[in-house]
Amino acid sequence: MNKKLKVTINSFSYKRALPIDDSENGGGFIFDCRSIHNPGRYEEYKKHTGKDKEVIQFFKNEPEMHEFLNHVFALTDQSVNKYIERKFTHLMVSFGCTGGQHRSVYCAENLAKHLDEKFDINITLQHIEQEILKSDHS
Repeated sequence: MNKKLKVTINSFSYKRALPIDDSENGGGFIFDCRSIHNPGRYEEYKKHTGKDKEVIQFFKNEPEMHEFLNHVFALTDQSVNKYIERKFTHLMVSFGCTGGQHRSVYCAENLAKHLDEKFDINITLQHIEQEILKSDHS
């Protein structure tokens, strides 16, 4: 039976811990988004995440975000192609930033969209910090 490659994409906060790959092979990519201009430094974005239109528009105006994601896409595409060719079953890609709210969430969302449009794979998208905060407020 030929199983599709599963790509797990995470956003997380460096204030906690690195995401753990619970597949049997471990590894994958961890990209540090902290060098990208942070909308969280501005009052009008503090309550938003990288999924909100205000933050999305902020990043659309940031050339460094486009450059960063283009590099991420190239590296990830190369691995996905090889993993499919070699019949690997899992790849994990994680994005970290200070709070796990803006930059990492935006990057994870964009990589998931990019891979979904380009490859026939299964994608799991997890916003770890956002899920923790949501459960803390429940």
